[in-house]
Amino acid sequence: MNRESHLKDKGLYGICMAVFFTMMALFLWISMDILIQGVANLNVSFLTDLPENAGRSGGIRPVISSTLIILTISLLISFPISFASAIILSGKIWPQNKFHQFVQSSVTILAGVPSIVFGLFGNVFFCQYLGLGYSLLSGGLTLACMILPLSIKLLEEAIRSIPKQLIISARALNLSRRTCTLKVIIPAIAPQMTAAYILSIGRALAETAALLFTSGYVMRDPRSLLDSGRTLSIHIFDLSMNITGGNQNAYQTALILMIFLLAINGIGHGINKVWRTVNYGI
Repeated sequence: MNRESHLKDKGLYGICMAVFFTMMALFLWISMDILIQGVANLNVSFLTDLPENAGRSGGIRPVISSTLIILTISLLISFPISFASAIILSGKIWPQNKFHQFVQSSVTILAGVPSIVFGLFGNVFFCQYLGLGYSLLSGGLTLACMILPLSIKLLEEAIRSIPKQLIISARALNLSRRTCTLKVIIPAIAPQMTAAYILSIGRALAETAALLFTSGYVMRDPRSLLDSGRTLSIHIFDLSMNITGGNQNAYQTALILMIFLLAINGIGHGINKVWRTVNYGI
């Protein structure tokens, strides 16, 4: 390696490290601000009490319930569809044609569409056309549509990374597509699958714009899927932007949301670790 190439490599390394430390500094700054402001008056009753005084006081019990219901709906719908779509689009099991290529291009475009557009679509189609109104079901279905492209692309790339010889060997043994999927593909992409679903859950939990037009603002315990309800992210937005004196509860809600996200990431890493230990002894 000549001196010029060495200098270019060092320069590129320096730029990467500068970007890395800048992002870490921003993350720590935001995290510490939320932690310091949010932990001040945080207690168990904040998780179990009803909101009072437009959310300025009281707790966030119905907000947590609505968040979990909407998240569950979106995941139950998006996960099976995204996995099946990724299997087909990857070309590992089924041969590709022009229609598959068209779907791949469409999924790539949808993955970059702003969430507010999905919110408007959800409002028109689910709330108005299907008559579901502002409800948890409308919010969950809209979130499912929003995270589907991301999940499909991540899973598709994971499946494409499987060595071709592995699939050929499975087919040579006359394994059916179902057996090949269950016994070869899923074990091979288990860590990437976990990472893809963690990213999808994180995006769904932190989403605000898509739910503003679909799930509503109501702060009460939901009694059915057709009830309106607000998520943690919408609660933070409303308290910080529309409610005078709501900053303290907004910080506390943001801290709870961060804890949820960290817990989900921890669970995902734990699943990966157990999987590798059981299957590979590492």
